[in-house]
Amino acid sequence: MRRLFTAFLLVLVFTSPAALLADGMIIIPRPPRPPFPPHFPPALAPLEVRYHHVSVKIEEQVAVTEIDQIFYNPHPHELEGTYLFPIPRGGQLDQFSMEIDGRSVEAELLDAGKARRLYEEIVRARRDPALLEYSGQGLYRMRIFPIPPRGEKHIRLRYTQLLQSDNGLIEYLYPLNTEKYSAAPLHSVSVKVDITDSEPIGPIYSPSHEVEIRRRDARHAVIGYEEKSVKPDTDFQLFFGPAGGEAINGRLLTFKDGREEGSFLLMLAPRADIAAGRLLPKDLVFVLDTSGSMAEKSKMTQAKKALHYCLANLAEGDRFEIVRFSTEAEALFNALRPATEASIRRADEFVEGLRPIGGTALAEALDLALQPLRGQASSGRLCMVVLITDGKPTVGETSEEAILSQVKKAAGDETVRIFSFGVGSDLNTHLLDRLTAETRAASQYVLPEEDIEVKVSSFFDKIALPVLVAPRLSVTGPVRLSKMAPAALPDLFKGEQLLILGRYEGSGRAEITLQGRVNGRTENWIYRLAFPDRAEEHAFIPRLWASRRIGYLLDQIRLHGEERELREEVVDLARRYGIVTPYTAWLILEDEEQRHVPLARRTLQAGPEDDFREISGRMVQELYQEKSGEAAVGAAQSLDALKNATGGSALAKANRYFQRGQANAATAEAGVVEQALTGQQVRTIANRTFYQNGAQWIDTEAQKQPDRELVRIQFNSEAWFRLLDLEPLAPQWLSAGANLRLVLAGRLYEIYE
Repeated sequence: MRRLFTAFLLVLVFTSPAALLADGMIIIPRPPRPPFPPHFPPALAPLEVRYHHVSVKIEEQVAVTEIDQIFYNPHPHELEGTYLFPIPRGGQLDQFSMEIDGRSVEAELLDAGKARRLYEEIVRARRDPALLEYSGQGLYRMRIFPIPPRGEKHIRLRYTQLLQSDNGLIEYLYPLNTEKYSAAPLHSVSVKVDITDSEPIGPIYSPSHEVEIRRRDARHAVIGYEEKSVKPDTDFQLFFGPAGGEAINGRLLTFKDGREEGSFLLMLAPRADIAAGRLLPKDLVFVLDTSGSMAEKSKMTQAKKALHYCLANLAEGDRFEIVRFSTEAEALFNALRPATEASIRRADEFVEGLRPIGGTALAEALDLALQPLRGQASSGRLCMVVLITDGKPTVGETSEEAILSQVKKAAGDETVRIFSFGVGSDLNTHLLDRLTAETRAASQYVLPEEDIEVKVSSFFDKIALPVLVAPRLSVTGPVRLSKMAPAALPDLFKGEQLLILGRYEGSGRAEITLQGRVNGRTENWIYRLAFPDRAEEHAFIPRLWASRRIGYLLDQIRLHGEERELREEVVDLARRYGIVTPYTAWLILEDEEQRHVPLARRTLQAGPEDDFREISGRMVQELYQEKSGEAAVGAAQSLDALKNATGGSALAKANRYFQRGQANAATAEAGVVEQALTGQQVRTIANRTFYQNGAQWIDTEAQKQPDRELVRIQFNSEAWFRLLDLEPLAPQWLSAGANLRLVLAGRLYEIYE
């Protein structure tokens, strides 16, 4: 549901339904009937967009949005058109102004009823249902003339709106979902949001894009997104809220449409101005692999720089130790030392003198690293091991299970985190990932083209200031929470925030208790939050939760072996929410073949005869079995991207990691998989998933009702337009395509051209 401004579309209507990308709709009249004027083609290609820049200033919930974009007419003819600008449902524009080439233009306001009739006229003319998603919204309309041949039209828009608060969170939405109207990528697209408030700002989160968040101070934050040569396919969405009086803010978003369990997103964020006395001291042991293989490709040089950075940024009150290992392990101090100027200077000298030579005694190094941490967690200190290695264990104990057992015994019952950085691909990904998973930490992999120093220093900045250790949630009231992701909550740090997704049953106001350790004592925070029986505003939540859940389930299969229940849940979630990866696609294909689903109703294009099915099946087996190599590293990174998904880009990132791992492993089959995934079109609209099968789009709800009577209706007919009123979300679902099979109001329909 788009509560704020919906997508501005730039559309050309000629004898063929060509489309144009931009922030509004420009309707161009059809060309005259033959004979055409000289050189006037009967159908034109879309206009081009040179750039699309958005600047937003938000003060006290009032947002001023400025849009700067240039359209280019590549044709040898002057064009004129009508610019259409959709208004949000219930939206109130306090101010609206528009400039074209420096000249102020006036607009006519159409109410929702008149606007809907205009939208439907455009759909009839273009034979394209995409505009239906804006049905029911008001509209500004203005004439644009001329659009010069092979010339540019510079458009600036500015509008002001009052943002609404929901459950303590404020939402800002800007329309970037324009891929279906684009013939070419934008040269440049950027969104900058500048937020200032009289009160401290709490959580800031974008579910749609990977953004950079810079907090200038407690009351001022700048959020940025920028890409080049891209076709945006997701609206830019941002949530933020006041910090409140608690040291740790808790904010909730929910989605429940009556078709399944509710989904929730809980944001936990420490106040930006949290008192220094509430920050926890750290005990850190840096463990560096100095085996001979670290001499390759400047690995040792980069690792040294990374350690120098960490040492220079130790906080007051921190204690540390350094362990280097090759054929044997060696500690610098044989104890934890305070981060004084003298101890840091000595550590820098030790690091600088390290040389790569010998084997990889990983088990001995971990045992030596854990010795000084025993007994420290009870004193309120956060104990962490930071491991940097590029190889598998080759000296001493080399068994994965034995090393894990040894580490568990050495750590005892203490709260010790083991963060690992795997450099290259000649390492045991299963061992590193299990070490981190079982200690509530995280593993990262540094590819050959990446810089160890950049990754380690970025990580260290994030964990510099601990706030809460070993957090956990409980709930009292009429609501039951389940299948939370992450399953084991990680520690919470200043400047970071924890996103918890899960399912809920029941409804009403519940008490969520956050419990954790602060300076050796247990503390509780209680949040009284509403879990509604019906909430359809935030349709991104179920798919985001499903991404994390699938990543977690696949990782359990990878690290601990396959179980039928895990596999079946992966298949169900992947199909229902359109989580298409090489792993899930193969599982879906196999499942539908076993259930004898007709090819016309299958969710994926690839059939049993395709190479993709055989190749992806082999890759799934590699996921279970391979522990080392480029493909294994790609699989680990791919599943990590799903497990830690924060927005819509997670699926694309997961597939990129997988493809890169396969390509680096020199598997010619990677191209077959990439082509199949690229060709498979999936759309998620208002929590419904549609797969393209040949020329038809198939609603996943339709496959659940194979025996139900099928009602066939021709696209663009009067009967088809009557379907718009069957359900509130029907216009959005029908916008999926002109050849479509879907369920509406309990009936199964087939839309055909």
